Amino acid sequence: LAATLPACTIGLLGVPVHIITVNDYLARRDSQWMGPLYRALGLTVGRVVSGMTQEERQRAYRCDVTYCTNKELAFDYLRDRLELGTRPGPIRMRLVRLHDSDPRFDRLRLRGLCFAIVDEADSVLIDEARTPLIISGPGDNSYESEVYKQAMTLGESLESETDYHIDFPKRTVNLSDEGKDRLEELTVPLGGFWTGRMRREEMIRQALTARHLFHRDKHYVIKRGKVQIVDEYTGRAMPGRSWERGLHQLIETKERCDVTTETETLARISYQRFFRRYLALSGMTGTAREAAAEFWSVYRLNVVCVPTHKPMILRGLPTGIHRTMDGKWEAVVRRIAEMHAVGRPVLVGTRTVADSEHLGRMLFEAGLQYRLLNAIQDEEEAEIISRAGQRGQITVATNMAGRGTDIKLGDGVAALGGLHVLATAQHDAGRIDRQLFGRAGRQGDPGSFEMLVSLEDELLQAHPTRALGFVGPERLNVRTPMGRWLGRRLFRNSQRAAERRYHRARCDLLKLDEMLENALAFSGSGE
Repeated sequence: LAATLPACTIGLLGVPVHIITVNDYLARRDSQWMGPLYRALGLTVGRVVSGMTQEERQRAYRCDVTYCTNKELAFDYLRDRLELGTRPGPIRMRLVRLHDSDPRFDRLRLRGLCFAIVDEADSVLIDEARTPLIISGPGDNSYESEVYKQAMTLGESLESETDYHIDFPKRTVNLSDEGKDRLEELTVPLGGFWTGRMRREEMIRQALTARHLFHRDKHYVIKRGKVQIVDEYTGRAMPGRSWERGLHQLIETKERCDVTTETETLARISYQRFFRRYLALSGMTGTAREAAAEFWSVYRLNVVCVPTHKPMILRGLPTGIHRTMDGKWEAVVRRIAEMHAVGRPVLVGTRTVADSEHLGRMLFEAGLQYRLLNAIQDEEEAEIISRAGQRGQITVATNMAGRGTDIKLGDGVAALGGLHVLATAQHDAGRIDRQLFGRAGRQGDPGSFEMLVSLEDELLQAHPTRALGFVGPERLNVRTPMGRWLGRRLFRNSQRAAERRYHRARCDLLKLDEMLENALAFSGSGE
């Protein structure tokens, strides 16, 4: 409802308005719910979701107000740039339009980037801005599947720490000089593709990356025999998307799926550069304060804090720290059982699909009925989340699945204390933890949240700090007050290290994007 106020004001001026949400469900729901308001003012409203044809997208973008997701919008922009071909300046486009004979303009989807309101702005503009958006086409020189099989076999023949080194925080693999020499010896009998030094070393690095840094039910799922990437922030599968430079084909080889054709990049752009092209940009979110400096430095957006309409009565419980992963999961099941016994609904957040299914099996063995929401069951998202506030309901979800959907409390649940949100891992960004906790205590409802973690969690392993080496998890007694304080400090330091590293990655991506644009300007190509 808040988004409709500026949208109607700008729309009545004749300026196209894009309201950008994080998933297709919210684009459909919000355009339906708010449609009568726009139509009462004489404005047209459309929506763009995945699976729509080009003609349907054109009609939606020609409405006064268009609801869409960030990915669909950015990819439609890149498709339009491909339609236009060479980089079109405003004067050149006006001259072409005078002839009124260029069919390319009839195929364009967007009317321009004029005014945008970004829902969950920190998720769209910051968290998802580490990865460039790339449109690919079939490659001309795709390798035979046998090359990928040979690469995976050769990767298994190399020894870790001797032939190659894995940097888990940076998610990179580097071959040592010994490994390069060993690889050259192994590939002499193969010939062909493997005779080129730089080519074979790059392929092996990608094969080792596929083997050690990408895991099933965490970074991707297998659906109908195909590898589908899982969105890190929403936990949703993204059909039709693929990794570049042969990584996707190597993962397909690892999982014994049919190997698809390798693609080549046709167009690319970063979220930072895309959203800065709007004439006017705005957004809304409940967790923007920590990112205020980045909003200003990248997008020149000020953050204004608006108080809630009703007082917040959400209650936070102390973080529980356990030494082992097994101990943590047992504590999670016990906590769920305690809440279930008094009739309180529980929403459990997990980092990966594998974690959600592991917890589901433990709940089944404990005789507790639950609903599971992850990248595999995402079609049922709205229905599952809408019932998460009913008495005694247990809902297990990956990351921010169901985000943007208010969880209505069932009869008598408020008197019991409301919804209890249980996080089973600390995320790389504190804002994302707060987004999960914000599923409870909405609209002045009562609620509570807590986090249960272990010293074997991915955050500490992937982003170790100097303090972690000094304290040593094996020497930390989490049963004492001092041990718990030190444990919380370790997690806080690792989380801040992750936030700094990802901030640098976003800055580096933006610099690379701008450098590529300037370096390739002489060729006349667009994004």
